[in-house]
Amino acid sequence: MSSVTVCARFRPLNSKERRDHGDSPSCIQSVDSENFIFKDGKEEESMFCFDRVFYQESLQSDVYDFLARPIIQDVVNAISGTIITYGQTGAGKTYSMEGPSILENKDQNKGLLPRVVEGLFECLKLDDETIKYTVKLSMVEIYMEKVRDLLDLSKDNLQIKECKVLGVFLSGVTEISITDAAEALVHLSNGISNRTVGETQMNMESSRSHCAYIFTVQQESVRDTRLKTGKLILLDLAGSEKIEKTGAEGKILEEAKTINKSLSALGNVINALTDDSPGRVNHIPYRDSKITRILRDALGGPSRTALLLCCSPSPSNAAESLSTLRFGTRAKHIKSTPRGNRSAEKVPRKQLFPSPTKDESCQRILDKLSEKMKIEDVKLLEELFIMEGIISIQALGADSESVYEDVTLKTITTLQQAVEEQACVIKKLKRENRYLKAKLLLIQGLNFDQKTAERHSQYFWKDLRGISSFLRRILEFMRLKKMSKLAD
Repeated sequence: MSSVTVCARFRPLNSKERRDHGDSPSCIQSVDSENFIFKDGKEEESMFCFDRVFYQESLQSDVYDFLARPIIQDVVNAISGTIITYGQTGAGKTYSMEGPSILENKDQNKGLLPRVVEGLFECLKLDDETIKYTVKLSMVEIYMEKVRDLLDLSKDNLQIKECKVLGVFLSGVTEISITDAAEALVHLSNGISNRTVGETQMNMESSRSHCAYIFTVQQESVRDTRLKTGKLILLDLAGSEKIEKTGAEGKILEEAKTINKSLSALGNVINALTDDSPGRVNHIPYRDSKITRILRDALGGPSRTALLLCCSPSPSNAAESLSTLRFGTRAKHIKSTPRGNRSAEKVPRKQLFPSPTKDESCQRILDKLSEKMKIEDVKLLEELFIMEGIISIQALGADSESVYEDVTLKTITTLQQAVEEQACVIKKLKRENRYLKAKLLLIQGLNFDQKTAERHSQYFWKDLRGISSFLRRILEFMRLKKMSKLAD
């Protein structure tokens, strides 16, 4: 078992933060290269510990050497790896990943991505066991919960699938063979230019999507006939946003809502993976978001994973930085089982990446036609394909295990939600029942008191009338007696 490598990086103060708080104020106090004290907006202090902490003066090369270099070596050894940058918008994620520009020539400013490309080819050339290798590059963004191919913009809704050989993969994604680092950087630059960005009050060019750079490495070994396959994913997550700070509205606001929802789904997956409550059967909600499905192998799977937490040291962003650090603290407890991906013997590429079947080709045609034609016309074509035997009914349920699992998990989730809702309704009804009972008793008590008072009042007036009559008789008796005396 292996834990996720988690590092924190604090960028320098920007011009707005220096203008608001001066050059020196900071919400962090360095202890050493792994520990620091964080002071939140309420001046409360918390101690954090990570595998490495990169302070404001740290270099891009420091981050690469500690975080990425070991994973590159694993990929060459056929152990897949994933590197993730996480943090609020404007915290320095894209700078850490790309640098000022993907084609930046100054070595000190280069980000993780260009350094990883160079390091990958260097490792492959130095590997004495490899006689032949191929490196393929793919690049996608998850925008508004759709997976878009940044190397072919016509593919704007790629499907995420799974199989035992490849693990999680993107069906139909563009793969470009690259022979050296320079060629890779040109393709990366073209893909990055297609990425969706927007302007907010916190960032002139804020990423409005999650971006994944995928390198697939295949090697033929000298010692045996086995084929080694390793996959490296670099994931630049869009930043979490507080609407009151970014001033987002309209389309930017809708993008922010989708970003925050997907990041919340990622947090739910990490919470589920790290929940050790005894006797609890944990459902991991990988399918709640496209980003968590892509990260299935990286979070608790067979991939080695590193997480870079990007934070602002400014007191004005203390709440967001604290949330990022707590996210990283939870992620540290994720356990994975990295393992090599070696075939028993040399496997032809057609076997690893089979050509689409007739049914898959027909389904792809129908999907394309649905973009240009009415839904009714596409359904009619689908029925004709089935009647003529061009496409089978079973093809409509392709990837059935995945579909069944998806339906089952969604059904369980729906039932759980229904049970929770019913429990809330029952509690509410019980409270209302108690209230009505109390009200009824009060009304009955009032009625009882009123009736008693009326009955007592009747007795009182009856008694009073009796006493009055008795007094009148006494007075009459005394008057008669007095008159008799006078007569004598």
